[in-house]
Order: sequence, then C-alpha cells, then structure tokens
Amino acid sequence: MNLKEEQVDLGIPGNKFQFVYKCILHIITVALLMASCKTVKKINTAIAPKDSALLSAQIHIADSTQFVNEVKQSLLDQTIDAKTFSAKIKVEITDAQGKQPDVTAVVKMIKDSAIWMSLTATFLNFEFYRVLITKDSVMLLNKREKEVQYRSLNYLQEITSVPFNLTTLQDFLLGNPIFFDSNTVAVKKIPGFILLSSVMEEFKNLLTLSDDHKYLVHCKLDDVDVFRNRTADITYDNYSMTDGKWFSFKRQLLVSEKTKLNLKMEYKQVEFNKDLSVGLKVPRNYSIK
Repeated sequence: MNLKEEQVDLGIPGNKFQFVYKCILHIITVALLMASCKTVKKINTAIAPKDSALLSAQIHIADSTQFVNEVKQSLLDQTIDAKTFSAKIKVEITDAQGKQPDVTAVVKMIKDSAIWMSLTATFLNFEFYRVLITKDSVMLLNKREKEVQYRSLNYLQEITSVPFNLTTLQDFLLGNPIFFDSNTVAVKKIPGFILLSSVMEEFKNLLTLSDDHKYLVHCKLDDVDVFRNRTADITYDNYSMTDGKWFSFKRQLLVSEKTKLNLKMEYKQVEFNKDLSVGLKVPRNYSIK
C-alpha cells in the first residue's frame, strides 16, 4: 500500500481528525465497565494509595521465586493467541464535552497482518467509517464525505503520543496485557487478588489478577515521565470461557492527561480462528484527502 501523507489536506478540522483517530485507536487498542462496583472498590481499597508510583514502590517479591514464576506462568497461560478474531463491540464514549453518540464497531483481525473495522453510529444505523490497519499503515474510508485517507502508523503514534504497534492493538482487542514486560516484574498477593508491577521505557504498569482463575481484572498505566501526568485505567469484567480461554466481554478504559476520555465496551458475537479475509475497496467517486 502506497502511503500518501505528504502535504495532505484533511478536509476537516485537525482536532476532529485527531479525535476520530484517537477514538478508533482506543476502541481497538485498551477496559472495563467498572466491573461491578464492588469488585473495583475491593481492588482500590486493597491497593491504596491510588498513585501507582507509590504503589509500585510498595510491591515486593512475595513468598518465593516459585510463587513469582507460577504467577507469571498463569498470566502467560491466560494470554489469548488467536490466528484470527472477529467481534461486534458496542462502544459508549464520554469526553470533555460529555456523552457522545454510541458507536457499534465490527472488528476483524488476522494475526500480525491486519485489523479491519467498520464503525456505525448506533442510533442512526449509519456506517460512517471503515478502517484498515496493517503493520505500518492506516487506511480510513470516510463514507459520509466520500473520502479516503492514508496514514502511516508512525503518524498515529505521534498524534496519540502512544508508542503502540499492531501487536499492541491485537493484544488490546483480545484482552491481553499491554505495555507489560513479564521479565521485569514484582509480585504481591493480597486478599482475593494478585498484583504485578512492571516498569518499561514509556509506562509503569500495575496489573491486578483474580486470585482464583488468574485472569486480568484491572490495569493501571502511568507515564514514566512525571511531567506528562498521563494515566490510563483499564478494567475487565464479565468473563466467560471461550475456546478454552477466559475472555472479558465488558471493559472500560479511562484515559486522563489534559482531558479525560471514558470508553465503555461490550463485546458480542466473538469468534476465534475462523476463516477471514479483510480489505478496503475504494469507490471510484471517492477523493483522496
């Protein structure tokens, strides 16, 4: 795919363009309907104080090396590794301007190759965007304006200030941990939960696992750069055994920097490892923007 990003006139205000892309990336990229409020309250109480920088400092290697290795292996065992994945996702968006219209996202993923999305305004039942993301590019089809836009993945990293790649987006869709290095981890066991802390180049990450099934219930990301003051809270809820793996069907993502963005996601019609094909056909009457 030839990328045409130099001197491109978007045809829409820059802020709106960035908002569209950020919503798309957050939809396919990162958690949880504040999992039943009881669960979240238990987690927040158990891991107080809220500031994860302080929290990370408090976490220590618990009990023994054997326990740490068992927890890390359990996390690995729960990781979903699918050749293909498809789902319909109901997305509720709340930003600084308040509640936004709900969006229905149909997602198809071919591992390490492409992510295809169709975005529909739920209340109008009108499909307004189709998106194709590959290892190095993004193609956005604006069906309302009859336009097609080409961007590199690097460009989207710049406008969102998030160092993601196709693998990160895949893991987010599947409910796997993101921005987490299992080779540099501290572990602590608390009543009902297990905490894992990891520090990478960009983010500090605190994972909360259920003590019984060892699946992921909460993720707290903090920017290593304290001057950015950027945080993300991801919660995973409504787990069900699907193809031998625990899969979270309800998630909530709360991102906070200068403003706040709150996404609630409900997965339906989830399928793994089915034959899929993806692509975007651009109608002749569409202009390149």
